[in-house]
Amino acid sequence: MSQAVTVMAFDYGLRRVGVAVGNAFTKAGQPLKTIAAPNVDALFREIQGLVKDWQPQQLVVGRPVYPDGAEHEMTAKATRFGNQLHGRLHLPVAWVDERYTSAILEGDPKMRDNLDAHSATLILEQYFAEKFQS
Repeated sequence: MSQAVTVMAFDYGLRRVGVAVGNAFTKAGQPLKTIAAPNVDALFREIQGLVKDWQPQQLVVGRPVYPDGAEHEMTAKATRFGNQLHGRLHLPVAWVDERYTSAILEGDPKMRDNLDAHSATLILEQYFAEKFQS
């Protein structure tokens, strides 16, 4: 994978999906937006618009698990969402353990307004740390 790869990350939730973008050269992400779509078709229309604008070569989805690593109901839902992204957008999808991302951000008052997008940024930066260790 080239170091200039653009990567888009998602923090999937039942009510909102946070989106962030970054590139593997800087290994930094930036929050894009939090999508609160009324249904799955509207959600994917918004995501398709972002993909068209940013042209990522890789997608990353946060995979929520219990602190001990065990899967729960949202693990399956986030996995399904990632599989739908792959099926609809024909881009590779990677999963990142996100068990601590929201907890890290919840204590920071500046993050509350766009918590999901900031969580997606942490997921993205975790992906870069795991994938592109120096």
